[in-house]
Amino acid sequence: MKKVEKKKAGKSRDGHRGRRGAPAPEAKRSRNAKPSSGLSADASMSSLSRQQLHDLYYYLRLNRRVDEQLSHLYRQGKVVGGVYSSLGQEAIAVGAAYALETGDFIGPMIRDSGAMLVRGYRPRDLFLQYMARKDGPTEGRDANTHFGDVERGVIAPISMLGELIPVLAGVALASKLRAEKRVALTFIGDGGTSTTPFHEGLNFAAVQKLALIVIAENNGWAYSTPVERQMANPNIADRGKGYGIASVAVDGNNVLEVYEATRHAVARGRAGDGPTLIEAKTMRMKGHAEHDDARYVPKEMLEAWRKRDPILVFEQMLAVKSLMTEKEKSGIEARLEEEIRADLAFAEASAFPPPEGAARSAWA
Repeated sequence: MKKVEKKKAGKSRDGHRGRRGAPAPEAKRSRNAKPSSGLSADASMSSLSRQQLHDLYYYLRLNRRVDEQLSHLYRQGKVVGGVYSSLGQEAIAVGAAYALETGDFIGPMIRDSGAMLVRGYRPRDLFLQYMARKDGPTEGRDANTHFGDVERGVIAPISMLGELIPVLAGVALASKLRAEKRVALTFIGDGGTSTTPFHEGLNFAAVQKLALIVIAENNGWAYSTPVERQMANPNIADRGKGYGIASVAVDGNNVLEVYEATRHAVARGRAGDGPTLIEAKTMRMKGHAEHDDARYVPKEMLEAWRKRDPILVFEQMLAVKSLMTEKEKSGIEARLEEEIRADLAFAEASAFPPPEGAARSAWA
């Protein structure tokens, strides 16, 4: 298989390698409590260089700005279909994707655009795709994040929740049969953990001891259904015991904790120690999609989580350790704003695909 070359845009990722081992699952706790994973964010701050920490900040801010721009485009009537925001959850997709190597595979879900940005896609790819333009990844044939590229190690999302888990288990199996040290990672929401494919895919990976990592993004709501109305035990990581696999719950608003947990899981997978289930506790800070005003979410819950915004949390961590100056932060902001501006202009100038090409590249 051809080795993937990830677009770095002047950023170094050398030196972040995994370590073996994973902590035990967490005990029961309330939705607003921070999970104690036993993984130290300080360990990541020590193992990552200053530039790599700035990379993480860049991707968090880029993810946020892409989502904000997509929201504006939706309200301008320029988006074909819906927009599914990752507001408040950016640390999960960014931290997890950053822990992978170029030869690994990742299967993002609709809120995981941050993972796609880390894997080398640019804002213009997302703008073009959402606006169904000819120059987009699917040439206007699909919408939102329904695109991928095997050469980049990105497996396209599937609308049916949970279905990516057996697919990525198959990718991990193929790597095992080829004696390749590749890891496959995918995401699932708290609601999606109640589907059959979640069980079948994770159980198959457990029995076959595959290098599969499943990250359950527990954002508190399956559309408008709160976690406590869906499952008696709100701690998804506890299910790892039932499958006989390693599992851990982490603070999904702490990018370094997500990175560290994923790094450990990657090391376990490469060593042949089987799959890992990571529960990232977070909060969906907008509705299910742009059309949903989320009036069913208690305002006090949103306010409590707003104080734990993942970008704010990371900024505070960097400030405490004096790892980012105001000049460096301003430089990152200026760079990504220019990137957003240029890519938006490119996307809006792109034409719609010709009708006669609609069935091209389609097989029955």
